[in-house]
Amino acid sequence: MGKTRNKGGQGTPATVALSKAALDFTLHPYEHDANAQAYGEEAADALGVPYERIFKTLVAEVDGGLAVAVVPVAGKLDLKAFAAALGSKRAAMADAAKVERVTGYVVGGISPLGQRRALPTVVDGSALEFGTIYFSAGRRGLQIETAPGNLVGLAQAVTAPIARAG
Repeated sequence: MGKTRNKGGQGTPATVALSKAALDFTLHPYEHDANAQAYGEEAADALGVPYERIFKTLVAEVDGGLAVAVVPVAGKLDLKAFAAALGSKRAAMADAAKVERVTGYVVGGISPLGQRRALPTVVDGSALEFGTIYFSAGRRGLQIETAPGNLVGLAQAVTAPIARAG
């Protein structure tokens, strides 16, 4: 995996953040189907990557604020475990319009990096089992591949077992 620096007009706030931090990453564009509902699965299928290595970015309400969960598309977010990882009692999925407004990204293209405002972030611990993982680069049809430590460090995230079998 080599460094990729916003080539081909694919720069997004997420790729800019990785580039500014001088972290290695590779961009993987794919043809997005406008009718797709399961964006992570669509990316995995289009790129030929196992569902366990593609991570989706979900945003939930925790203690009156928003927080980011990064879980494999092979699983589902365990809201109770997610809340516990943030020292809270409960979490609930956030309203899509609010998420888009706060993150600056559209649903299906929300990246855990480069959001308008840094939100508390938890990455599922399974990410650390891989040399590289994939997640949204900040728009539908574009994935970032990088070491999980790059995501965790740049997002100032914690890791915890927050996914359950899908």
